[in-house]
Amino acid sequence: MPVSTVRKRKRSTITGAAALAVCASLLLAACGSTKDTASTGSGGTGKVGVILPLLTSPFWQSYNDYVPKMARSEGVEVLKTVNSNSDPSQQITDIDNELTQGVKGLVVAPLDSAAIQAGLDQAERRGVPVVAVDVAPDKGKVAMVVRADNVAYGRKACDYLGRHVRSGKVVQIMGDLASVNGRDRSEAFRTCVREKYPELKVLEIPAKWESDTAAAKLDTLLNANPDIKGIYLQAGGVYLAPTLQTLKSKNMLRAAGRKGHIAIVSNDGIPQEFDALRKGQIDATVSQPADAYAKYGLSYIRAAMEGQTFKPGPTDHGSTIVRLPSGILEDQLPAPLVTKDNVDDPKLWGNTVE
Repeated sequence: MPVSTVRKRKRSTITGAAALAVCASLLLAACGSTKDTASTGSGGTGKVGVILPLLTSPFWQSYNDYVPKMARSEGVEVLKTVNSNSDPSQQITDIDNELTQGVKGLVVAPLDSAAIQAGLDQAERRGVPVVAVDVAPDKGKVAMVVRADNVAYGRKACDYLGRHVRSGKVVQIMGDLASVNGRDRSEAFRTCVREKYPELKVLEIPAKWESDTAAAKLDTLLNANPDIKGIYLQAGGVYLAPTLQTLKSKNMLRAAGRKGHIAIVSNDGIPQEFDALRKGQIDATVSQPADAYAKYGLSYIRAAMEGQTFKPGPTDHGSTIVRLPSGILEDQLPAPLVTKDNVDDPKLWGNTVE
């Protein structure tokens, strides 16, 4: 069954033309149950606050650019986006500031899966629905998490490197392990290598989504391990440039097909990664859907403000809503692997950025 929604109504059921009108208004899947439910929604009206985790990554810069465009197409009135600048404490303050301004909905990309609960609790106390984008909170109330399957990210990177690097040392430059994204990608990659490609030895760099940290630690690691065969970048937006620069400085940046090439799999799908793919500097990336994050983050917050609720199942936009162990619902959007064979696909958002 497609995603069902429950919408607050004066009557307990909606039939005939009224039901069809409700269904047509949704950008989710077809309507399901329409019985009454308790709701703190604002009737779909009011301003929405959008809080970003950082703006030093081309990925989040692109997401930020998509927000006003998608807000217009989704019929959502958004305030100017707020940048928490990689600071989980600042993000809680940002949430409080948005609530003080009277927003009726929030779209937040959490920096810390645990720390974000304080902000979510503030919103719940004020009856303001929240949609989380990119990162799922460990606890706290959200109407929906809009995210791709980050476990699949790690597995895709592992399988690519496992097929192209038969044996030897590979590195994964990890994200922040306070984020479920960093944990999911790291453990999935690690487990996949152990179970499927035992001839590979995984070396790890905890880099906390910080480009300077990644560059410094990679430089040190390469000094001790000049025989590295592959690298997995958990976030191309922050790790691609410092990785390529570090390899270049050591005369280790060689194009695919040349002797000594280090196979690199990235994660984000930004235009810079596509350019590096075309040049043979990297071999693959997972396209994380910045455009769809903005589109469906705003679509879900509008629906939540109208009092709609959701349940697990397939959607009408090629994804599946799942219930996480915490009980939170997550819409897992598609995130394809991009290689030289499909890097020029015009449907990839990284090829549409102006």
